[in-house]
Amino acid sequence: MKELLILGIFTMIGSLQVSYAQAARNNYKEAVFAGGCFWCMEAPFEKLDGVQEVYSGYIGGHIKNPTYEQVSSGKSGHKEAVKVVYDPDRVSYDELLGVFWRQIDPTDAGGQFGDRGQQYASAIFYGNAQEKKAAEEAKARIEKSGRFKESIVTEILEMSEFYPAEDYHQDYYQEHPLKYKTFRFFSGRDRFLDEHWEESENDLRKRLTPLAYKVTQENATEPAFRNAYWDNKKPGIYVDIVSGEPLFSSKDKFQSGTGWPSFSKPLEPDNIVEKTDRSFFSVRTEVRSKQADSHLGHVFPDGPQPTGLRYCLNSAALKFIPAEDLKDSGYGEYESLFRNGE
Repeated sequence: MKELLILGIFTMIGSLQVSYAQAARNNYKEAVFAGGCFWCMEAPFEKLDGVQEVYSGYIGGHIKNPTYEQVSSGKSGHKEAVKVVYDPDRVSYDELLGVFWRQIDPTDAGGQFGDRGQQYASAIFYGNAQEKKAAEEAKARIEKSGRFKESIVTEILEMSEFYPAEDYHQDYYQEHPLKYKTFRFFSGRDRFLDEHWEESENDLRKRLTPLAYKVTQENATEPAFRNAYWDNKKPGIYVDIVSGEPLFSSKDKFQSGTGWPSFSKPLEPDNIVEKTDRSFFSVRTEVRSKQADSHLGHVFPDGPQPTGLRYCLNSAALKFIPAEDLKDSGYGEYESLFRNGE
């Protein structure tokens, strides 16, 4: 009897664990991206916290269950792509978009790097209107960034059936590390990405003002009351001066009397990273941007309710996007915040 009771308890615990795991899986979402050779697209996504699995496969063609030979020849109409299964509570679709763009040449309509043909052209496959809007706005931001002289030609297409590739293509970079590294090196992908996406220190110095560089890269603090936004009352949002990631809204800005722009909460909490700062013989909470790792300022527990927080930031780390310019600047998703005039 005792043994049966123990067995029953373990069975119940096991059932609860299975149910919990199933519930977690039901919360996962999927995103599909085409960026040339799918071997080279798996690794960057699998490194992200919150990504559960990445599958290589084919999408967008007219043949059911295509083979690699049919796709690579261009006869099936499919593109090589990756399906990213992710937990939206830990990594956002916008973050996935950011990783995608930094793996490709968005100006190449004829393929990607050493792989030529429409089957290797870059594309984002959206599953709903929200994803489509996010993809279009991310594309618009890149177009307006001036990073590329040529037009951005990456397609934004409606999701269709995704067919997993053959087993030997899955996790190729892990199963065949030497072949993968050799292929990737000779394709020219890394050289392009380093040149166009990873800014060197000198490039960053050229793009930013001396003060913006000191603040974002060297943790400097600009003078109080002598900065661009401390008294700015216009409606709009504030983005990272380095990466353009949305950070704060004018709707949460308040007059703190400190001489620096102050906010009661972030516009996008996932774009904010807080770290302990022990400099100047005190303990403070530093605020940095997630994507660019820019030093922004500090957060203090003396702000207005309901948050009770004061995000005290450097204007030099920010770029202000007026409400009337949000759509044209690639931030149209935030227009609704200001439709009533503020």
